[in-house]
This record gives sequence, C-alpha cells and structure tokens, in this order.
Amino acid sequence: MRNDHRLRRLDIDENTTYLWSHRQKKGRDGVWRDTVTVHRDGRRTRFVFRPGGPGSGRYVSEGHPWFQGCAADGRGNLINLREPAVVRALLDEATRRGPLPDDGELDGWEFFAAVAEAVDLKRAAAATPGVPPGSPPGP
Repeated sequence: MRNDHRLRRLDIDENTTYLWSHRQKKGRDGVWRDTVTVHRDGRRTRFVFRPGGPGSGRYVSEGHPWFQGCAADGRGNLINLREPAVVRALLDEATRRGPLPDDGELDGWEFFAAVAEAVDLKRAAAATPGVPPGSPPGP
C-alpha cells in the first residue's frame, strides 16, 4: 500500500512547483475528512472534504479502503484526491479564483464540480485519438 503521507511533487511549469499530500482521518469531532495539502514557498494550503448530512450529496470515503481518497457528489461524479491530475485541477481552479491563502484551509466542495469536469475532459481527450488534451467536447 502506498504511503499517502509522503510529499509528492507537482510541476506546474518550469518556475512553479508544489509539494502535496493526501490524508484521510477522523477528526476530534468524530467526522471523517479527506484533505489535500499543497506546499509552496513555505506556505501551506489545505483543501478539506467533509461528508455532508443525509441528502447533501457530499460523500467521502470515511475510512473504507475500497473508496479511499475519493469524494463523490451523489450524482455520479467522483474524484480521486490521490491523483496528480485532480490535485492539479484543484490548484488551477483555486488560483483562477484568487491567490491561495497562506497557511489556510479551503472547503474542497467549492471546487468539486469544476475539478470533476476538468478531469473528465482530460480523460475523454486522452481516450480519443487525434484530440489535443484540454480540447472542449464536440457538438
């Protein structure tokens, strides 16, 4: 089993590199959460995914090994928070909205829909020969 606590490297471009990790744990409040932490230039930002109440459509793995590291919205969208492409999409969407908070925490669910769409588009383009990655879907 892979050690999710180690820092992994994510190169955005030749001048921008982040270190990141994924953790899954039960908080003091007894609620499971999945957290993606990104580090850059001595600053740390956490994207936290907590489960919602009944009918909220916000699901995390809550310690189940077959669903570990995943967040789902109950409408068929699921992201694996241990995939570099998902972390990249989280960073892209968060920085598109503004600068990352220094040593702060963001609600990961605010970015879920945009990340799920971005990752699905990349996978679809990769599975379709002759389509450049990041291309919009056809008509």
